[in-house]
Amino acid sequence: MLRVISIIIITICMSVSFMSCKKDKLLTDPSATLAFSQDSILFDTVFTTIGSATRNIRVINKNKQKINISSIRLEQGQASNFFLNVDGIPGKEVNDVEILANDSIYIFVQVNVNPTNVNSPLIIQDKILFDLNGNQQSVALEAWGQDAYYHFPTSAIQYKNGFLPYSTIAAGTNTTVTWGALDNKPHVIYGWLVVDSLQKLVINPGMKVYFHQNAGLWVYRYGTLQVNGTLGNEVVFQGDRREADYADLPGQWDRIWINEGHTDNYINYAIIKNSFIGVQASILENANQPRKLKLTNTIIKNCSKWGLYTQYFDVWGANNVIANCKEYCAAFTLGGNYTFLHTTFANYFTQDGGRGGQPCVHIDNYDGSAVIKTDSIYFANCIIEGSQSNEFEQDIRVSSNLSQKCLMSHCLIRSSTITNTLITTSANVYNGNPAFNGTALYDFSIQSSSTAKNVGDLTIPSLYPICNQDIKGIARPTGPLVSAGAYQ
Repeated sequence: MLRVISIIIITICMSVSFMSCKKDKLLTDPSATLAFSQDSILFDTVFTTIGSATRNIRVINKNKQKINISSIRLEQGQASNFFLNVDGIPGKEVNDVEILANDSIYIFVQVNVNPTNVNSPLIIQDKILFDLNGNQQSVALEAWGQDAYYHFPTSAIQYKNGFLPYSTIAAGTNTTVTWGALDNKPHVIYGWLVVDSLQKLVINPGMKVYFHQNAGLWVYRYGTLQVNGTLGNEVVFQGDRREADYADLPGQWDRIWINEGHTDNYINYAIIKNSFIGVQASILENANQPRKLKLTNTIIKNCSKWGLYTQYFDVWGANNVIANCKEYCAAFTLGGNYTFLHTTFANYFTQDGGRGGQPCVHIDNYDGSAVIKTDSIYFANCIIEGSQSNEFEQDIRVSSNLSQKCLMSHCLIRSSTITNTLITTSANVYNGNPAFNGTALYDFSIQSSSTAKNVGDLTIPSLYPICNQDIKGIARPTGPLVSAGAYQ
């Protein structure tokens, strides 16, 4: 009996010793990886003086043997604004860091910036690089180098497939919030920022609004948005990634979404770029409520889906450029009331595998078998162009009790002659050469050889004073030399 017990004890000891030796043995397998407590570190402090903040991250070895990380370093090296402390060892690069099996270490990251220095980059970014057995992993670092106003979600709306995080521009109703009244510090939005019912958001000239991934601005029912940009001081809506690689990357944020309830929503002299959808104007619940958006002197470009998307809305637009989107530049759906003067719709999108095959402009007025009233559609002195043979798609139906008022006049259109009897046409030019100055660079001004020259109805500028000048402030002539599109 004692001999049996002795054998068992010896076996257990040998097993423990073997397991201990295995755990102490260095893992050199090139497929081994690290785990992290988070995949990025955001320094979201609003700095007001020379800023210094510290965050930490846990690096975890989930393997059954110890590992040796040959290098933990900042990608930008000594030039980085960030500093590391790796398990008590400070520096911008630390070598030969061992982590025992099923153990972890902490890395403390500090950033020093001067946000009051207007020459500082808006966003300071770097990466921590980890080299393990010939493979490299990274953790992104991001800090704000200028002072800014931050909007973080405080609540969430539950949907069937998840949650929509949001905050509102202010507490309570009957509130007007103005951005840029006292200073021009940029606004940075995480999640959805909501202009709630009976609230008004006024954005003054020169304001920059940055959206984090999947973020958006939602003007809820009875809320109001008024964007007051000016020529040379446009209000810019864009993603918050400021590296050169992101300058023209579509789909970085979600959209500006406007619901029914007011007739004094307007956007003037804005640049809206690199979103999923540029502007959506749609009925949320009540089609009998007032609903209007005035869109003037505005550029919407480089969207990963649609530039302007409407559902039974009233949109009045002039001197706009809506260009280079993955699918429609403009989709006017479920009927509505639309007037566009001197607007350039142009689609030469080449990123992300190119265009999805949809035409530049789409119009419809039905949902299933239900035909929805189209109050009016009036396009005058516009350009509808792109890289496909047909860039204007009309799918307008009529029923015995619904009137249709649709007119396309003095436009340059990439399409065959419009044959839909529900659309009246007048003096349009089809399949001409717009001779844009640079579609890849979003320059949709026209050359002297452009077919858009002299196409425009010269009465439009006199009837609508906003059209006396083009989007660049160049006077339009009073004689028969008016060009179609946003640029004279």
